[in-house]
This record gives sequence, structure tokens and C-alpha cells, in this order.
Amino acid sequence: MIALRKVILRFQIEQVRKPISWAGYLLSLPAALLLLALFLLPAASVVFISMTNWQFGADDLSFIGGQNFLSLFFDHDFRTSLWNTLSYVLIVVPSTFFIGLTIAIAIEAGSSLRTFYRAIHFLPFMATLAAMALAWEALLHPTIGLINQILTALHLPTENWLRDERTVLPVLAAIGIWQNLGFAMILFLAGLKAIPQELYDAAEIDGADSWFDRLTTVTLPLLGPVSMFILITVAVRAFEAFDTVQILTQGGPGRSSDMLLYSLYRESFRYLNTGYGAAITVVFLVIIVGLTLFQARLFERRIHYT
Repeated sequence: MIALRKVILRFQIEQVRKPISWAGYLLSLPAALLLLALFLLPAASVVFISMTNWQFGADDLSFIGGQNFLSLFFDHDFRTSLWNTLSYVLIVVPSTFFIGLTIAIAIEAGSSLRTFYRAIHFLPFMATLAAMALAWEALLHPTIGLINQILTALHLPTENWLRDERTVLPVLAAIGIWQNLGFAMILFLAGLKAIPQELYDAAEIDGADSWFDRLTTVTLPLLGPVSMFILITVAVRAFEAFDTVQILTQGGPGRSSDMLLYSLYRESFRYLNTGYGAAITVVFLVIIVGLTLFQARLFERRIHYT
């Protein structure tokens, strides 16, 4: 043991005495400059603008500190948009995760038309959401929409889906699930393909006879890295909901479908209150970064990478 410690100590001393190689720093310099120019400087600029009263197009501005953030705290419209966004995320993320996992397991368990089912479920993710929102608007039309016509044919009550405060947010969440479902399904399929069949055979020998036992002892633990990536990505995409709100509802009726990004757009580019919009952006960035770090920290301890 003493000899081993001497060898380790000599190795550490040699590493310290080695001259610093600047080649690695020089090679990473272009990427560091791009990171600084494309991410860090714009983020710092937004933080600075959020502490001013600058209006878009104005020649001057005044530094007002945290006044914009204090106004956000007392702004009923902002609190409504924040609550709507959180409700939307809490509907979209778990539903996308579990439905995507279920479809992926069902496709992988089948023996025919796998490519067809993958393509069908992945098409909504590939389609332009702005164009598909127009199709959804036609489907949800209160009088000539296909959904209400089907309900009428079945003698069921119809709704004005996009103009009713009770239904507008669940409908937008359903569209969000529909769009992100193919993304989650494809990643889950890739994760299922990477699980060796030997592990299922070993689990069956150990007594995991039912599909539920194999799911909980083999499939879900080994899908940990994929699951974490899907949860973080879908959550970020859900917080970024804007296209469907802008095209279908414009935040109505009565702010019942107002979202954070739409509030940011309205304050910054409609009302030209850029400082206030920048404050909303800072809050949005804090939520996204905090959510990502929380999910990574929560799932990191329960993930099997090998």
C-alpha cells in the first residue's frame, strides 16, 4: 500500500509539473465565442432591458431596477397566463409521456405494419403546427366542424370548443399532446430497441412472468435516460406554446387561454412595452432552467445508463 501511494503521489506531481497545453483552449475558442455571441450576450441584454422602461422604437430609456418584476407580481393578466401555462404543461407532459410509451410498447410488441404505425404517429410532429392549427380550427368549428357534427349525429351535446372558457385550455392541451406524441413515441421505440432480450429472459427465469413484472423490472429502469430526455424536452416545448394560441384563440376568451409566450409577444410587439416584455422573458428563462435542473436532479439518481 505504501508503494502504491508513492506511485500515485509521483504521478500527481508529474501532472502538476507538465506545461499547460494551449492547443485545447485555442481549438475551443471558436465555440466559446459563438456561445458568448449567440447565448450569453443576448441573455445579458434581455436582463438589462428588463430593468429599464424602454419601449420598442424609442430613442431613450431609463433604468428602473426591479420595477417591471414588481409590476408582474401584481399584474392579474400575467398571473393568469402563468397559471394557464402551468396547467397546460401539467396536462401535456404526463399525457404525452404515458401515451407515447404505451404506443411504443404496442408497436414494438406487434409483428406487422410497424413502419406504417411509426410514420402515422410521427407525422404530426413533422407537420408545420401553424398549418395544422388551421385544420384543427376547421375541425372544432361550432357549426360546420367535423367534431360537432359527429356529436350531433350521436345525439350528444356540442360545444363551442375555442370560445368557451371551460373547454379552450383542454382543447389546446389535446392539440399539444397530438403534436408531441410522435416525438415521444420514436424516442421510446429507440430505447426499447436498445434493451437486450437476454435481460427479459433472465427476468423471466427469476419469476417475472407477467408483462407488468417485466415492464417494472426491466423496461422502465432501462428507459431511464430516454425518459428523462423526453420529459425535459416535452416540458420545454409545452412552456413554449405559442402557435396554437396565436392562430386559434389569441389568448381568449377572457384570457382563459393566455400563455407566457403569448403575453411576452403581446407586451413586446403589440403594446411595444419592451422592458416589461423582457421581464416576462427573464421569468420564463428562470422557469425553464429551474425545471430542467429539477428534472435532471430528480431522475439522475434513478437512471441506469448501462
